[in-house]
Amino acid sequence: MRLLLVRHAIAVPSGTPGIPDDDRRLTPEGRERFEVAARGLARIVDRPDALLSSPLPRAVETAEIAARAWGRVRVRTEPAFAAGRFADWERAIRAAEGELVAVVGHEPTLSAFLARLVSAPRSERFAFKKGGAALVETPGAFEGGATLLGFWAPRVLRELAG
Repeated sequence: MRLLLVRHAIAVPSGTPGIPDDDRRLTPEGRERFEVAARGLARIVDRPDALLSSPLPRAVETAEIAARAWGRVRVRTEPAFAAGRFADWERAIRAAEGELVAVVGHEPTLSAFLARLVSAPRSERFAFKKGGAALVETPGAFEGGATLLGFWAPRVLRELAG
């Protein structure tokens, strides 16, 4: 199985007065930049069999932009990706069934999940920029042994859009 992990795009800053953290949405700049990055992502990664997202608005919006870039893929929300534990993430991904499953989520959970997949001792080495992505291949077991196939900053994805 291959997993595509994507961090949500640039959102309204945390701590913005009057906007609870769970309600933060993408900024116009975040939306615009990720629309380009998603086109680059769609050029280098095949359309996923499943596109799962945290239910938080900034992640759902990011997933919807990616879905449009790939075409013919539906976004499904999964509460485990708002935070969740490794086992919850694994269970949700396995339930999605497919050779390529994409997940849109948040930091620091994404980098911790990726580090655990590839047996890295320090998750900060895999810190995702907003709108960044990573592709891994798992041999079956999720804990350790995965191969990192790609790790892209959003700037690189925008350049790949052409």
